[in-house]
Amino acid sequence: MENKKIKRSDDYSAWYNNLVKSADLAEHSAVKGCMVIKPYGYAIWEKMQAELDKRFKETGHQNAYFPLFIPKSFFTKEASHVEGFAKECAVVTHYRLKVDEHTGEIIVDPEAKLEEELIVRPTSETIIWNTYRDWIKSYRDLPLLINQWANVVRWEMRTRLFLRTTEFLWQEGHTAHATSQEAEAETKQMLEVYAEFAETILAVPVIKGVKTANERFAGALETYCIEGLMQDGKALQMGTSHFLGQNFAKAFDVKYVTKENKQEYVWATSWGVSTRLMGALIMCHSDDEGLILPPNLAPIQVVIVPIFRKEEEKILVLEKAKQIQKALKAKNISVKLDDRDNLTPGYKFAEYELKGVPVRIAIGPRDVQNESVEVARRDTKEKQVMSSIDIDHKIEHLLSQIQNNIYQKALDYRDEHITAVDTWDEFIDALENKTGFVSAHWDGTTESELKIKETTKATIRCIPLNNKHEEGKCVLTGKPSSQRVLFAKAY
Repeated sequence: MENKKIKRSDDYSAWYNNLVKSADLAEHSAVKGCMVIKPYGYAIWEKMQAELDKRFKETGHQNAYFPLFIPKSFFTKEASHVEGFAKECAVVTHYRLKVDEHTGEIIVDPEAKLEEELIVRPTSETIIWNTYRDWIKSYRDLPLLINQWANVVRWEMRTRLFLRTTEFLWQEGHTAHATSQEAEAETKQMLEVYAEFAETILAVPVIKGVKTANERFAGALETYCIEGLMQDGKALQMGTSHFLGQNFAKAFDVKYVTKENKQEYVWATSWGVSTRLMGALIMCHSDDEGLILPPNLAPIQVVIVPIFRKEEEKILVLEKAKQIQKALKAKNISVKLDDRDNLTPGYKFAEYELKGVPVRIAIGPRDVQNESVEVARRDTKEKQVMSSIDIDHKIEHLLSQIQNNIYQKALDYRDEHITAVDTWDEFIDALENKTGFVSAHWDGTTESELKIKETTKATIRCIPLNNKHEEGKCVLTGKPSSQRVLFAKAY
C-alpha cells in the first residue's frame, strides 16, 4: 500500500490516477492503452455486475455470448455504423506466426493471410443482427431480449484507467421488437434501470436525457443517456440506451411474419454501461485520503480491527471480535476481521481509509470489559463509542445512513453546479468559473453545437427528459430556441 498524498485541489487528474493505483483498483499493463483490473477493483465491478444482472433478468432479459471477431463485410452493411467506428477498429489480418529462418525472430507468416479480415468487436450490433436473422421468423419469436457481458476494443490514443482504455469490460443489451412503440418503450425502460442503479447503488445522482443528432450512437435514431457530475465540475456519460429503428434489421434482413401473415422488419434497441462506472464512483465521492465507497458497492462494508498488547488480551479481544463478525454476517453484511499481528492498528486504519471501507470497528481489552466498541465512518470521519449490545442492528442502520449521506452530498454538489445563463458572456463565465452543467438556449443546429464545442470544449451533454419548454435565444447565434439544454466540459 503506497499512497503519495496528492490533493484534488492541486491536480485532479494526478489525484485520480494515484488513487486508482494506491487503492489497488487497477494498473497499467504491458499492453499500451490496456489495464490490469486488480482483485479489489474487480470485486467492486463484480458487485456492479451482480446488481445490474439482477435488474436485467427482472425485466425479462437473458444473457448470451457472441464472438469476439466480426467479419469486415458485416460492417459495410450499415453505413453510419461503420463510419462511426472505423477509426477505432483493431483488425486481424493473419492467423499464424513462424520463425524467420534467416534472423531466428518470430514473424507473421505471409502465407497465412485471412481471406476476409476480422474486426475485434468495438460493439456487437453487426454480429448479433446477423445471428438474429436465423433466430427470428415469426411474431411468436418477439420480443427477443438478449444481454451480453463481454470485453470490447476501441483503439484509443490517449487513455486513462477505467475512463478510457483500448480494451474495456461492459454489458451490451440487444433487443428485437414487433413495433416501434415496443422498441421505444424498451429503450426508455433500460434508461430507467441504469438511472435507478446509478442512484441507489453507486450513490451518483444522474440527469436522464436524450443526445443531440451529432452526439447520437452511430446507426441509432435516438440515444438516451444518464449524465453524472464529477467533483471537478466535469460531466461523465455513465450509460446509454439507443433506439435503433429498423436500420440494423434492414441491413441484415431480419424480418418476421405478423399475425396477419405479412413480412415486416423488426425494430431494435441496444444499451450498455462499462467499467467507466468505476471512474464515476471514484470521481464522484472520494477525497484526499482515498476512496469513499457507498456501502451498497463496497466489497468490505465493515472492517474490525482488534487492538491488544499481550497474548491474554489478544485471546479476549479476538473472541469478542469474532462474535461481532458472526452477528454482522448473519445480517448479510460483508465484514473483515483483520487480525494480522505484524501490522499496527494505525497502519490498518490508514489502509482501510484509503480503500474506502464504509465502517471501521476498533475493539480493545477495555472495550470488551465495557461492552463497547469504537465505530468510525469513512464518509464523515466521525467516530463514536457504541454499546456492543445489538451492534448488528446499529451497524445495519449506520450503513443505510452512510449510503444516503454519500448520495445526498453528491446531489447537493450537482444541484449547486447547474447554472442557467442567457448570454454568451454568462455562458463563458459559468463554464470557466462555476464549472458543472450550464443550462442554456441553443438554436438546434449542429453547426452552432460544433462551433460552441470548438470555442469552449463544452459539449451538449443532453436535452433533459421532461424538459420544460421555454422560449429564448441561442447563446451563440441569438436565433430562437424553444428549450434549454445542458452543456458541460466532459470526460
